[in-house]
Amino acid sequence: MNNPKRGHRLGYTRVSSEDQKTVRQLEGLTFDKVFTDKVSGGNANRPQLTALLGHAREGDTVVIHSMDRLARNLDDLRALVNRLTEKGVRVEFIKEGLTFTGEDSAMSKLLLSVMGAFAEFERALIRERQREGITAAKKAGMYKGRKKTLTAVQVNDLRQRAENGEPKTSIAMDFGISRETVYQYLRITSDK
Repeated sequence: MNNPKRGHRLGYTRVSSEDQKTVRQLEGLTFDKVFTDKVSGGNANRPQLTALLGHAREGDTVVIHSMDRLARNLDDLRALVNRLTEKGVRVEFIKEGLTFTGEDSAMSKLLLSVMGAFAEFERALIRERQREGITAAKKAGMYKGRKKTLTAVQVNDLRQRAENGEPKTSIAMDFGISRETVYQYLRITSDK
């Protein structure tokens, strides 16, 4: 007689930067609400993930394209999945084809750990290859670093607006950069 509570279908997407698109992550699926972060996975401050964790209720289903979109590392992955499933939330990973409900078998828990470990290992390999490539390019005199987003005139304007007390968020939006990038430009001036 006690029907299980049918909840909302929630999506979570994440890309590492503002200019990247999340479209392919949950393409063709429908949701009651989608939470999207545009920050690096290594960043612990993911406002939309925090909002999702606060919003998800018993009976809801959270769908994520892949484990590496949700978590920074294996410990983070297990903690987030456990936090959601303990609330009675079902967690689905599309790419890995895995679903967790909190009533998971020992095999499901093992798969979470193994697949999460592979995702973490893969990210570490990518970072290592990237560092090696940059080192080789520097030795060959080909690496100039990342191109600056703003011109010198724009940087001066940014600094002036910040000194005048304008909110960093509105400055960032006007220049099409993140708040962290605004702070980086402001730190460069204070270090000189």
